[in-house]
Amino acid sequence: MGSVLVTGATGYIGGRLVPVLLDAGHEVRCVARRPERLRDLPWAGRVRVVAGDVNDPEAMRRALRGIDVAYYLVHSMAAGPSFVERDRRAAGTFAGAAADEGVRRIVYLGGLTHASGELSPHMSSRAEVGEIFLRAATPAVVLRAAVVIGSGSASFEMLRHLTERLPVMTTPRWVRSPTQPIAVRDVLRYLAAWADVPGDVNRPFDVGGPDVLTYGDMMRRYAAVAGLPPRVIIPVPFLSPALSSHWVGLVTPVPASIARPLVESLRHEAVCAENDIAAFVPDPPGGLIGFDESVRLALRRIKEADVATRWCSASTPGAPSDPLPTDPDWAGGSLYADERELAVDAPPAAVWRVIESIGGANGWYSLPVAWRLRGLIDRLLGGVGLRRGRRDPDRLRTGDSLDFWRVEEIEPGRLLRLRAEMLLPGLAWLELSVSPQEDPARAVYRQRAVFHPHGLLGHAYWWGISPFHRLIFGRMPRNIARAAITRAAAEGDSVRFGA
Repeated sequence: MGSVLVTGATGYIGGRLVPVLLDAGHEVRCVARRPERLRDLPWAGRVRVVAGDVNDPEAMRRALRGIDVAYYLVHSMAAGPSFVERDRRAAGTFAGAAADEGVRRIVYLGGLTHASGELSPHMSSRAEVGEIFLRAATPAVVLRAAVVIGSGSASFEMLRHLTERLPVMTTPRWVRSPTQPIAVRDVLRYLAAWADVPGDVNRPFDVGGPDVLTYGDMMRRYAAVAGLPPRVIIPVPFLSPALSSHWVGLVTPVPASIARPLVESLRHEAVCAENDIAAFVPDPPGGLIGFDESVRLALRRIKEADVATRWCSASTPGAPSDPLPTDPDWAGGSLYADERELAVDAPPAAVWRVIESIGGANGWYSLPVAWRLRGLIDRLLGGVGLRRGRRDPDRLRTGDSLDFWRVEEIEPGRLLRLRAEMLLPGLAWLELSVSPQEDPARAVYRQRAVFHPHGLLGHAYWWGISPFHRLIFGRMPRNIARAAITRAAAEGDSVRFGA
């Protein structure tokens, strides 16, 4: 067993691969731009985390020092003309650092297509990154997969919500393109196996499950597995990938910014041209997992609220990542703040349980219609909206997505800081905290909304939205206090009413 490095450990595949590698006996190192995002994960204490960006050569050399096999699981899902160059530069930097440090193998997960026509920019970029690794000095294994079926994957969430919410649907031509979906368990098995395969293999491998289906077939078979009535699918010729992605963004939790590369990848046939990987990583005794069984497994995970990672585990493209400025004399520009404080007739633990369970199906304790309207506006503009919900109904950890927020910091029992990932002309945070009083049956709830405007539009946005902020944020403390009192009474905590 050797030392392995995993990039993209905060993402959907990387976050699931790490525990698989650990359970196989490997020494695992993770590299992340923000190491605190990994702090609360169940396996965090079993890995070494290194701070670094894949575009930083020196940081990558430090991260790769002493590493035997390196997994490159970084993908840019952003739009705009610069993402191709960013992906190209990052892959080249990583390959150069791996060669400098004598890494034995790079393993990369890319997209599956053998189309001869013009590929989308995202699919072309995936293919180019694979070629960069294959031409580099370090031997590379490039796995090419199509639709990944697993609880929480963007592909699965798109399929699930389209099928469940639309019993009759008009669909674009891409629903007729054949594809070879693969269960996330088989993807992880293939990836993890290459940490042990000997030799200097340097080539791509197509990986797919046992079924070749069109997207329309997948929707029909999903409906059958989920116990839904048969779906009626009517293909139409005039929905472009751009229009399709906005339509997907409105119907499913997957925003248009992520739906578009998924839709573009479905335009082309994505069927394995070879199964050479079986000579190095044999199929398991029961064979690869079929489409129907992979759907059953995913739905069971969702039902049991046992989804290890989700598509939104990684930051949403275009969302801000700047940490909240903590210097009271911060020189970076104007900061607007809405601050509230309320004494609560409930123990701090009861208040914290309400704070930690906020959002998702539990709501935001203030004007639900206003929150839903803000979420709808965000989705119409191409943002994430409120449909991401929560990973767990009661517990949060650093890095979790929470509706259109991201958990930037959590200090259990004391502080929850959320960073906005909605579309805004600036950066925004929401802090909810609780502190004890001398009387153990009482607590102080504090709430702070902070906004850093970008340009004149940002200032105009804050002042234009201020009346709504006063309504929404003004009601939250009282409603959270009532919920804490009710919860404390129901759970038998000491509580005083009317003090």
